[in-house]
Amino acid sequence: MDILTLVGLLAGVAIVSIAMVANASVTTFLNLPGLAIVLGGTLAVTLIKFRLRSVIGSVRLAMVTVFTETSEKPLDLIREVDTLARVVRKDGILGLESHETGNDFLRKGINLCVDGHPPEFIEQALVEEMQQRMDRYEVAERVFRGMGESAPAIGMLGTLVGLVQMLNTLDDPSSIGPAMAVALLTTLYGAFIAQLIALPLADKLQLKAEDERRNMTLITTSIQNMVQGQNPRVITELLSAYVTPSEQATLGREPGG
Repeated sequence: MDILTLVGLLAGVAIVSIAMVANASVTTFLNLPGLAIVLGGTLAVTLIKFRLRSVIGSVRLAMVTVFTETSEKPLDLIREVDTLARVVRKDGILGLESHETGNDFLRKGINLCVDGHPPEFIEQALVEEMQQRMDRYEVAERVFRGMGESAPAIGMLGTLVGLVQMLNTLDDPSSIGPAMAVALLTTLYGAFIAQLIALPLADKLQLKAEDERRNMTLITTSIQNMVQGQNPRVITELLSAYVTPSEQATLGREPGG
């Protein structure tokens, strides 16, 4: 689990919430009409911008990837690839058939190799899979970034609504307070949703996509070189560019066969 994402989200919400109720009650900052304007308006704008299935898929993708550590470390992948390359060097491509891996993209590459597909087809299949996955990440990022852009704007609309209500009821002092609450709290709700939820999730989705692209590119390069019968040591040297210099020093550099 990506505990830091969850801790950061909960800490941000908690700090702001504690500051809000430090000298006031919870009900002071609870205004159902204003909340309905921001939540309903943000959802409506999001549904106008994107298809319903894109919104639902984006939320699911965020819940699966943002709060869990799904991407493997490049160093671990390089070590696994080194093992696979040595198996291919010794037993041929069919030697990969018994290898078990937790990485679904690497498993797909292995299956394509074992099935005897030509290198060009394997590369095309892996690149297409990578592109489709990146497209899903991009849509999810755009959805949450769109929410982050819409929420403050909808909050400002709520502020205008509250101000109009207040100006129309200046002769009734008892109605000024509720109208002013709508005016101010909708802006607060919009900024809260954007800055503490939607935009951070969009940024984290972008980071997760970059990690996935890096790992999938590493695997694609590895599969291509294994199919070509490249020396395991050479493959490891080639892939060492994906890790830091300190991690490169931990990679085994045994003489190739």
